Amino acid sequence: MTTDDEPELVQEAAGLVRPYVITNGRDLVEDSAFSLLTLVTVAQEPPHQKPLDPEKQSLLELCAGGFLSIAEIAGHTGFPVGIVKILVFDLTEEGHLYARAPIPSAQLVERQILEEVLNGLQARFG
Repeated sequence: MTTDDEPELVQEAAGLVRPYVITNGRDLVEDSAFSLLTLVTVAQEPPHQKPLDPEKQSLLELCAGGFLSIAEIAGHTGFPVGIVKILVFDLTEEGHLYARAPIPSAQLVERQILEEVLNGLQARFG
């Protein structure tokens, strides 16, 4: 006997199983080099294309436009961040993607230097 709640339960169960299936049951390595701000793009010379999983293929297509962070990839794909990290790790190991550390934040400049630049610009351009 079925109830009206069963389709919702099946949908909910499918959402829980999918990440496990996508990663082949693997878990994220504790000392993973990928943070939310790690930048990823397609490698300049990717290896010969063997058939990829649909999820990996969608990541490659997404990253073809330039550098994206792990957080941006997760947002665009709708995958959990942990799943994205595992997929990006696989694709970088296979040579399809290139990952690099995030750009460090700018250092603060001394106020005196900024005032000198401002004074020089005002003297020059009025």
